[in-house]
Amino acid sequence: MATERHGQIVETPTEARQAEPGPSVLALLTASTGLAVLILGIVWFAFFRV
Repeated sequence: MATERHGQIVETPTEARQAEPGPSVLALLTASTGLAVLILGIVWFAFFRV
């Protein structure tokens, strides 16, 4: 458990590394990949279609 000493929070290395990215990271990755595919598809359709 984090403690406070002299106005600073002190944690062990294990406590400091315990971050949880959560489901929002997966949603962001999915949305950005889908948007990139869509944009590349539009560029290909507009410029490279014969």
